[in-house]
Amino acid sequence: MSIRGPRKGENYELNVDLNREYREKRKDAIKRTIASITVGKPELVILAVYTFVKDTDDPNPLVRALPIRNMGCLRAEKIIDHLCGPLQKCLRDENPYVRKTAALCVAKLYDLKSELVIENGFLDQLHEMMADSNPMISVVANTVAALTDIHNAATAQPSTPSSYSAIFTITASILNKLLIALNEYEKESEHICERVVPQFQHANGSVVLAAVKVVMIHIRGVRRDDLVKQLMRKMAPPLVTLLSSPPEVQWVALRNINILQKQPDVLSNEMRVFFCKYNDPLSVKVEKLEIMVRLANEKNVDALLSELKEYASKVDVDFVRKSIKAIGQAAVKIDTAAERCVNVLLELISTRVSYVVQEAVVVMKDIFRKYPSTYEGVIPTLCGNRDELDEPEAKASLIWIIGEYANKIDNADELLVIFVDSFTEESYPVQLQTLTAVVKLFLKKPDSAQSIV
Repeated sequence: MSIRGPRKGENYELNVDLNREYREKRKDAIKRTIASITVGKPELVILAVYTFVKDTDDPNPLVRALPIRNMGCLRAEKIIDHLCGPLQKCLRDENPYVRKTAALCVAKLYDLKSELVIENGFLDQLHEMMADSNPMISVVANTVAALTDIHNAATAQPSTPSSYSAIFTITASILNKLLIALNEYEKESEHICERVVPQFQHANGSVVLAAVKVVMIHIRGVRRDDLVKQLMRKMAPPLVTLLSSPPEVQWVALRNINILQKQPDVLSNEMRVFFCKYNDPLSVKVEKLEIMVRLANEKNVDALLSELKEYASKVDVDFVRKSIKAIGQAAVKIDTAAERCVNVLLELISTRVSYVVQEAVVVMKDIFRKYPSTYEGVIPTLCGNRDELDEPEAKASLIWIIGEYANKIDNADELLVIFVDSFTEESYPVQLQTLTAVVKLFLKKPDSAQSIV
């Protein structure tokens, strides 16, 4: 006797949902059933029209907007004629969500059958909606987006009387409406920020991060400098508090602190909070390093370099490499601190630890690119540690330095001969850099490079 397994599959799930006691579940199942029946049979999509039209009278605005969105996306000729009536009604709907959804549907209808948009006066309605009374600017924004799409579609086609009427021309009246809407947007942004700020004190870290994101999005619309400073001042403490959470939460918080890219001043005085602890996982340490580099400025760079120098003496090779790379990033970012960064790198090279020396050589190449002919006194030290290099990136970096400063290095030809002799054994990046360096040497010292060429 075989044991029958549990019944599964889409048909079984649809059957269960169609018999559920909840009305919304049944309605969703009906729509999914219609969708599965009409796949590959566009002529059968007309069967869903009655349901869509009926839903536009639903008391729930979310339900009223959904059929308009769906009918606009169904690119079937038979359904378009049934769209105009519900669309006309939704453009005048009392709910702003329905109106903004209907505005975008007009642009989709124009793409499908432009003459219907002209005949039913939808363009005139869109122009009226730019003066929408709702304080939420989304209705006006969607209306302008729809008119812009229609304008682009009309100008891309051969000129006709109908396409001419679809061209979106900015008149004084329209400009005045847009300026009024922008003014409302500023008020709306201030209102949203003020309402969200209390969530900074929430016990749940995800709520705090979500609140910070909302404020960062809407702060662009705030024109009052005093309010912007106040919001920035209130954002720092909750972000710092998240760093005392368990490592998993810390990592998520650090990954979400992308506000530093737009508003680095928010945490500019909190550099020490991001210093790595001995028991931090590598993933958390790496995120902290990136944030510290973003926060680096002339005032805190000394503290940063001291901390990075200490990290470079740890036993974790990956963390040491990233710490040395962070020193180079600080040098490139802050011109006045570049010399101090180079001195720290020289101290690390003097340890003659293989992976430290190799990463330092790679970083020095980037510093030479940013500050050409500034730190040439370091070159003899780098060349003196040539035997410590066994990784392709480090070798390629040293070869680039030799080729770039061939006229300043007395024995540049001798150094390049070493790499030329082992040319066939090297990786492609090293071979390419060797060829480039030899050409540079020949151009700068043709006599001494003739034999190598």
